[in-house]
Amino acid sequence: MDGLLDAALANPWSTLDRVLDGPLHPGGTEATAELLDRAAVGPGTRLLDVGCGAGEAVAAARERGADAVGIDRSSGAERAVLGDARALPFGDGTADVVLAECVLCLTDLPVALGETRRVLCEGGRLALSDVVVEGDGPAVPDRIAEALCLEGARGRGRLRAELSEAGFAVRSVTDHREELLAMRDRVTERVDYEGLLGLMGERGARALEAIEELERAVEDGTVGYVSIVADA
Repeated sequence: MDGLLDAALANPWSTLDRVLDGPLHPGGTEATAELLDRAAVGPGTRLLDVGCGAGEAVAAARERGADAVGIDRSSGAERAVLGDARALPFGDGTADVVLAECVLCLTDLPVALGETRRVLCEGGRLALSDVVVEGDGPAVPDRIAEALCLEGARGRGRLRAELSEAGFAVRSVTDHREELLAMRDRVTERVDYEGLLGLMGERGARALEAIEELERAVEDGTVGYVSIVADA
């Protein structure tokens, strides 16, 4: 049974993909569509989706008539190229919108924002969504924090400050607390993690304590999820 826990922590995205339908972030396709609306993505928009994963957002943008391309470190999605947020494989001023859903907290944010600013044209927009953690965050093991994107997450104020330092002007911020809670509930409904972890002895008990700590942090707002549109 310990092997199941190791496998889940080693590849949390694959594990979530088997549990959830659609994009692996709070709000799913509806949240992506709303973010594309706010960033004015439409016919002819040159869009780069950083960390595109399976390519759902690229497909959604192309359905609007956008010229959308995905970027991922290991992507097999259609219209995707291999690349990294810290060194985008595109020229200066070649994009109208850069989309980054639940990915910038996984990298060196100042470097990634600098690269984003470089590839955006004058009047371009950054549309991002990400995990935010206020204060010290929940006390969970390092592997769980890494798997759930907590290690590189910033508080709302710090995230806005780093955007400003990189030359972006925040246009709008949306809090996705309800979508995050709904995602948590869907996982809970589909996976009896209490039963599974209960079979793993002391190690399972520690993992269960970490999950319960994380749930309390989501409930009280210490851990959240926001989306931001900012002008270059």
